[in-house]
Amino acid sequence: MGILSRFSDIMKSNINALLDKCEDPAKMVDQTLRNLREDLVEVKKETAAVMADEKKARRALEECDAEIEKYTKAAQNALRSGNEEDAKVLIAKKQQFEANRASLQGTYEVARSNSEKMRQMHDKLVNDIDTLEMKKDAIKAKVATAKAQEHMNKIVAGGKNSEASIAAFERMEAKADRMLDSAVAEAELNEGKNRASSLADQYVGGGADFQVEDELARMKAELGL
Repeated sequence: MGILSRFSDIMKSNINALLDKCEDPAKMVDQTLRNLREDLVEVKKETAAVMADEKKARRALEECDAEIEKYTKAAQNALRSGNEEDAKVLIAKKQQFEANRASLQGTYEVARSNSEKMRQMHDKLVNDIDTLEMKKDAIKAKVATAKAQEHMNKIVAGGKNSEASIAAFERMEAKADRMLDSAVAEAELNEGKNRASSLADQYVGGGADFQVEDELARMKAELGL
């Protein structure tokens, strides 16, 4: 019987250990439930068949015991009636049933053991399915929370990178401001130097304005003004 060969694996299987090993418990829990339900369907069929074999073997054993009891009583009654030969025939028949009973007992013991194993597998699978069903939502919720936290970690890490970029930009902006201030100051200095030179030329060289004033004064004197 194929399913009985898996008895040890199924009985030793540990749902929690299985989920601990998987990379994505949210996906694994659904797949595990599907596998367990498939196993349960097979186990139910096999359990029903094995239990039927057990009942059949027990019935055969009980029928054999009934036959032994029947021939025992019949032989006893034959002896009481003084029919020793009949008693011998009845005892011989009883002994045939007694010889067959050992085989029937062995068959029943095997069937009963197999039936017990199948019931254990069935009950374990039902319990595993119930346990996993109860854990399923909690497992998925934890996975979703973990993924959300990982997403937030990436956002925070990205924010720190942005802060570094903004700080670098601010440093460049400050440097640009210093360059602009320096250029403006230099322009102001150059403008002051050029104005001083112009004034010096005006006052040292006389310039056109002084010539006009001198000629105007002479004209006024000539005209008696």
